[in-house]
Amino acid sequence: MSGKKNNSRQNKIQLFLQRNSVPMMFILICAVCIPLSGFSAGHLANEIVTRMGRNTFLILSLLIPIMAGMGLNFGMTLGAMAGEIALIFVADLQIWGIPGIILAMIISIPISMLLGWMCGVLLNRARGREMITSYIISYFVGGLYLLVVLYMMGSVIPIKHATIKLPRGYGIRNTVSLLNMRQYLDDLLAIRVGGVKVPVLTFLVIGLLCLFIVWFRRTKLGQDMRAVGQDMGVARDAGIQVDRTRILSIIMSTVFAGFGMIIYLQNMGNMPTYTAHTQIGMFCIAALLVGGASVERATIGNAFLGVTLFHLMFIVAPAAGARITGDSMIGEYFRVFVSYGVITLALVMYEMKKRMEKGQAGQELALAQREEESGK
Repeated sequence: MSGKKNNSRQNKIQLFLQRNSVPMMFILICAVCIPLSGFSAGHLANEIVTRMGRNTFLILSLLIPIMAGMGLNFGMTLGAMAGEIALIFVADLQIWGIPGIILAMIISIPISMLLGWMCGVLLNRARGREMITSYIISYFVGGLYLLVVLYMMGSVIPIKHATIKLPRGYGIRNTVSLLNMRQYLDDLLAIRVGGVKVPVLTFLVIGLLCLFIVWFRRTKLGQDMRAVGQDMGVARDAGIQVDRTRILSIIMSTVFAGFGMIIYLQNMGNMPTYTAHTQIGMFCIAALLVGGASVERATIGNAFLGVTLFHLMFIVAPAAGARITGDSMIGEYFRVFVSYGVITLALVMYEMKKRMEKGQAGQELALAQREEESGK
């Protein structure tokens, strides 16, 4: 009995280490870099809280497609572009503050839904290759976004305010100022705790999304998505409309990503028109994986842990690199290398796990066939 208990305990420890190897590695990296960076605890706390308010909503938008078995939704970039287009219209209308943020979210919804539906339909035609397909779709839609913003806005789509248009009379400037909207959401109910600014309203909005995700998992549609994520064949036999369910998961993720991008940009106070969305999907996915998520399993806790560890490394790595080598770019190269490396490692581990499961299933089937033949 004691031997079985020891084996089960060892298996649990091994499973825990396998699932949490990436967060543990990042905790170790941050533990080494924090003293070397020379930053005070107050400064780090202030930066982490600010970045959590800025990025967490975007990261949470990735959870629903994972639940539906769609993997890491690189197509969340489509929602980010929808949010940027909405902010351009709001800036043209000169509606600022909280009304401007709410209006931008409302405008982004139909654009996000259209792009999310298109993405979902294409991903249904690329089953088993959803992640790479969504990654390529984000590049394709990025080209359409450039066409709309660079040529159609001001010529086909009316843009009245001259300050956001290029001097030639059409197209949007490289940077759209959001100073009149900057941190309005963050400052409205902000409090200071030990010198750290806490954007209460922003965290309330994030909390509402967390509550929605928890509630949604218990709904009929949420249960259908979980069934589809576990086995599409069984879900189809149970009468679930698999294609429709998968499309809805991508639409919801895209809409939430649009909201998250608006929250992100109002915090920044300006919008780089042509580059703001380019790395947002990559960094959000990396942060989620750093929190211990995988291609097929992710929780709200993974999102919060990931944004904390990932952005803590972003803060301390350049300063630590400058202290060690005299060149802060070493830290910059390191954090970019790690962000892409984490995604690569997660995808490789996922593929290895799938192959191992297929191999084990094949061995079990062969063993069952041999036993059946020997029984005869």
